[in-house]
Amino acid sequence: MGPDNLRKIMHPERFQGSKSRRNYFEGWYYKLVDAAEEHVLAIIPGISLGSTKRDSHAFIQVFNGTTGDYDYFTFPVDEFLPAARAFDLRIAANHFSDSALRLDLARGSGHRITGELWFDKVVPYPKRLFAPGIMGWASFVPFMQCKHDMVSMTHTIHGALTLDAERISFEGGKGYIEKDWGSSFPSAYLWMQANHFTTEDTAFMLVLARIPWLRLIIPGFAAVLWHDKRYYRFATYTGARITRFEKGAQWVRLSLEDRHFYLDLEGLQGTVVALRSPHAGSMTGRISESLASTLKLRLYAKRGTGDQLLLEAEGRHAGLEIMDDADELQRMLTKKRG
Repeated sequence: MGPDNLRKIMHPERFQGSKSRRNYFEGWYYKLVDAAEEHVLAIIPGISLGSTKRDSHAFIQVFNGTTGDYDYFTFPVDEFLPAARAFDLRIAANHFSDSALRLDLARGSGHRITGELWFDKVVPYPKRLFAPGIMGWASFVPFMQCKHDMVSMTHTIHGALTLDAERISFEGGKGYIEKDWGSSFPSAYLWMQANHFTTEDTAFMLVLARIPWLRLIIPGFAAVLWHDKRYYRFATYTGARITRFEKGAQWVRLSLEDRHFYLDLEGLQGTVVALRSPHAGSMTGRISESLASTLKLRLYAKRGTGDQLLLEAEGRHAGLEIMDDADELQRMLTKKRG
């Protein structure tokens, strides 16, 4: 492994790929909620490199979680300009980093999204030598279909955006940033995220997926809870286990535990919108996402005299994707426990 590749792995928030690759995608996800909690947006910049140059483009997806409006803006690959040694990305006149974003998007119909936002009080996922991101040591594993990272669990937003003629102030609002890269999203996965809880200083994210690797199918998951300035991690690589998994069309319940803690989760999906997703690098897939979901959690500490409830909270404006139409997650987890 060369020093440039190792440097990328140790900084997963940066662009991990190359514009000369094929069947590859990379995308960042910005969630924006204003202080009054009346406007919820997801801004998703990225690059799609299909099997040919004709199948390739840069993109910015804009999903309004309040109204359900959705836009997909495309750009030539040459206008995708990532910095080599920082998370600093430009797509045409648009600019993205871990501390700010600037939008200048327009359609011929007159639809326009412009403005600039700045972020402070960023709560990053803590890096470790052999765990540079939320995937832990799996960050170093080659040939994975998709990798995931979290850039900011929560932060404060400053600035405003203008959607057509409406100016929306995000001053004092909250944001979240994550990313994915690889060839395709898994055939079955669960994603949930919230940083608007009934308790202060609380943020949570979980991803659970059916991961094909070489000739194996791996049930991988990673979850992190940030509460009262402390991180609680539950992941395949930490030795944590999923001890319960139940789901319906728009709800899911699961429990995670390790040697010290036990976490109960319940997600209820709100109105969903179909977003584009990668398949063999091309943005030809579809996923159903809601930014109007609720997320309930209870965290317990294991004690010799019985479990002690440390936190009970409900999250609003939660992101929730339940992509498991064929019940692959259920079968995979049942087989693993058996």
